[in-house]
Amino acid sequence: PRSAMDHQPKFFENLSGTGKAIGVLTSGGDAQGMNAAVRAVVRMGIYVKAKVYFVYEGYQGMVDGGDNIVEVSWESVSSILQVGGTVIGSARCKSFRTREGRLQAAYNLVQRGITNLCVIGGDGSLTGANLFREEWSGLLEELAQKGKFIDEEAVKKYAYLNIVGMVGSIDNDFCGTDMTIGTDSALHRIIEVVDAIMTTAQSHQRTFVLEVMGRHCGYLALVSALACGADWVFIPEYPPEEGWEDSMCVKLSENRARKKRLNIIIVAEGAIDCHNKPITSEKVKDLVVQRLGFDTRVTILGHVQRGGTPSAFDRILASRMGVEAVLALLEATPDTPACVVSLSGNQAVRLPLMECVQMVSFWQKANLYARFFYYIFLFNASIECLLNIIFLLQTNFNVAVLNVGAPAAGMNAAVRAAVRVGITEGHKMFAVIDGFEGFARGKIKEISWGDVGGWTGQGGSILGTKRTLPAKYLEKIADQMRTNNINALMVIGGFEAYLGLLELSAAREKYDEFCVPMVMVPATVSNNVPGSDFSIGADTALNTITDTCDRIKQSASGTKRRVFIIETMGGYCGYLANMGALAAGADAAYIFEEQFDIRELQANVEHLTEKMKTSIQRGLVLRNENCNENYTTDFIYQLYSEEGKGVFDCRKNVLGHMQQGGAPSPFDRNFGTKISAKAMQWISKKLKETYRKGKVFANTDDSVCLLGMRRRNLVFQPVAELKTETDFVHRIPKEQWWLKLRPLMKILAKYKTSYDVSDSGQLEHVAMHSPKEAETGAI
Repeated sequence: PRSAMDHQPKFFENLSGTGKAIGVLTSGGDAQGMNAAVRAVVRMGIYVKAKVYFVYEGYQGMVDGGDNIVEVSWESVSSILQVGGTVIGSARCKSFRTREGRLQAAYNLVQRGITNLCVIGGDGSLTGANLFREEWSGLLEELAQKGKFIDEEAVKKYAYLNIVGMVGSIDNDFCGTDMTIGTDSALHRIIEVVDAIMTTAQSHQRTFVLEVMGRHCGYLALVSALACGADWVFIPEYPPEEGWEDSMCVKLSENRARKKRLNIIIVAEGAIDCHNKPITSEKVKDLVVQRLGFDTRVTILGHVQRGGTPSAFDRILASRMGVEAVLALLEATPDTPACVVSLSGNQAVRLPLMECVQMVSFWQKANLYARFFYYIFLFNASIECLLNIIFLLQTNFNVAVLNVGAPAAGMNAAVRAAVRVGITEGHKMFAVIDGFEGFARGKIKEISWGDVGGWTGQGGSILGTKRTLPAKYLEKIADQMRTNNINALMVIGGFEAYLGLLELSAAREKYDEFCVPMVMVPATVSNNVPGSDFSIGADTALNTITDTCDRIKQSASGTKRRVFIIETMGGYCGYLANMGALAAGADAAYIFEEQFDIRELQANVEHLTEKMKTSIQRGLVLRNENCNENYTTDFIYQLYSEEGKGVFDCRKNVLGHMQQGGAPSPFDRNFGTKISAKAMQWISKKLKETYRKGKVFANTDDSVCLLGMRRRNLVFQPVAELKTETDFVHRIPKEQWWLKLRPLMKILAKYKTSYDVSDSGQLEHVAMHSPKEAETGAI
């Protein structure tokens, strides 16, 4: 029956592109990750037996035709994954804005049978594509009427043009997607510069004014300000109130008086004041010099933000979007509107292109109204916050923060956010040194606002962290909680933190001291905590793996054919190996979650041998450290070395603890900041709910929670309920969302595989969220 069929899985390999031709172009400003998107479209298109064409130089190449529109092969996109910018070029095109230009473009496409277009660009580029689609049938009829161009048969055969867009823009200025291709990489460039500037600024007690891109959108400025702990930020969306000059100078003076040796001010290039006059970086510098006499410098980042290699996030995002774009083109009908492939939480979704464009236009036109409602929101929120603080100050709650498990980049950003939000909400904040073990030994002290200054960009764990579980220290920890009158706990860490909260929760029957609100924020490079799709630190580790793979592949250029076997961390969780393979363009990734045998190893070697004989010079194989106790890294290295004799030689690398080190990525800084702040707000709410007769008493399951990202939302989940989702033997969740992406890595490495696309295909609508609703949404 039809209803039963509706619930059957839908597989990608059942969708055929035979007889179809897909054109891919990049348009507008370039963005890191565009090449990853182009690569995914080309390889996925060829995989389903469609013809795929490069359209060089964007719409200009489409209008000019000739050698600008070229059919491509699988090998055409080799070695472009790690390249910034766009290898097929992007150009502004005045002629495409005219009907005559679009007529010529239609002719050039029809001559090659191209009726499917994948456009990677900004809102202007996508709007142009939609107009082209709407005019398509009329353009073909006009060409037919002119006689010498195309005939009536071609008009019927190529009657419809399908358009799918992907947004490539470092500004993150498009509605309907959490992140646009290139934004994360641009943040990497900004943070690299800020981190470098901070060392010279501290040496000389200087103030630095940084100007970042963002003519109409302040995303880069705002998020980089959060990521580096800037003193002040100016963005175009929300001009500062009258008298901002005095407020800013007072803030800078106070910070300098607290012995802070540097000040960072970030200015978006389109920043304005409440009279719509520009706030320039030079104006801010002159103000600081004249009012305060501080040694002040200006740095304008400019096109540095567009340059460099794409981050792991952008490579994975663009690869996923490219695959989804081909799916959308294969499933498109004449009635399907042009769509944009977007990211919502960890899901790729399709949205009507013009709904997204109109929403962008609406916000630009209604900016004054947006500001008005924003200020109303801020005002209401501040009243609510003020009433909450009055209550909390009257009750004087003490909240302890500790790190548990292995160190992960971004932990310090999470601690900083917890401390400062906690203090803002009226709590006394206590820092526990060296996890549960330090807690038992009394290594606990009050921590102030200034104590966590500059922590955001620091790697590792400044508080110190240990894997020790609390079970054998329960009495001593209870004593310390009683001695310091701790009313709530925030635990930032990995799987041990989760186990620790389960143990403390179980001990509530014996110790009343543990009957307080407790919340966990996941932080581990392994990304193996149940209840959360992402953990603080995993993105930084993924970037380390990707950067290392890039360098390893580069080291082999110009040499004879070579295969690298690389071992990643993760315990039994294959997240780093699988996603690192997708980001680095690896040929295989061995993980515990997908068991393999000697036959599969042999098939992988044969597959790689065939590729080596034809085109590629370098191979990359990733192995999760605990994927198999017998098929070790050494075994796989020796197998590939033996079987590859005469075709390629082998090298191996064990990346080890370098994956836990380094400065946190922009994603981890901001994810850590946001999730920790939200967890602290939950603690305040729970303290208020459980405060009775001068005492906090919380002993229900919902007072011991883990805050995690689930699909599209940040969700508080009782740790007791997560036990059924946990494989405690292997320390991983029983179900892991990223395993659905595993076939992508295999397909893009030219393996035939099964890919379940049941979640794809539903065209959603753009939703307009209020600021309050947005609080529950994705990063």
